[in-house]
Amino acid sequence: MNFKTFNTRYLLLILMTSSLTTYSQQKDADSQSKMDVFASATGSIIKYLDYNLESLGSSYGIAETRIRKINAKGESQVFLQITRETKYGEKKASIAYEDLLEIIKAMPKLKLDAQSDMATDADYVENKFVTDDGFQVGYYVSSGKVKWYLVLEKYGSNNTFFLNDVISAESLFNRAKIKMEELSKS
Repeated sequence: MNFKTFNTRYLLLILMTSSLTTYSQQKDADSQSKMDVFASATGSIIKYLDYNLESLGSSYGIAETRIRKINAKGESQVFLQITRETKYGEKKASIAYEDLLEIIKAMPKLKLDAQSDMATDADYVENKFVTDDGFQVGYYVSSGKVKWYLVLEKYGSNNTFFLNDVISAESLFNRAKIKMEELSKS
């Protein structure tokens, strides 16, 4: 092997390694939720205050809900948390206030679309709203029936929570908004 071939291979190896490292770092940054970023304030005291809300029901179990207020570095933020116990551990969504407002705005459109999608001749229809952190609220239509769901975590498996009805989720979102606004003032 001559010197030029060695340099070319060595250069390619360095480029491949650095791109993998960059990809890995980007994936780690993407996997942190807004709550994770806020609560990772090192060098300061971080206080968590939880306020329970009603549970969400499903034919496969329940999801506990709460508002979590976090105080760190002289600031506070509030998040809606939806937690579901699974066979392999806990699945949890932490929804920032600004994302919750977007979800609430999207719900009337999703509900309207669901009504018209039930009449479609497609074998399967899926429609959803996705937040920056990967939380999803949506539905699918199969055989003329609509089924609503929440996807609690962006990565992993067994993250989907099928709702008994969309009204309970919509009601939760609205109650959470009111409670978050109340806690933000105090």
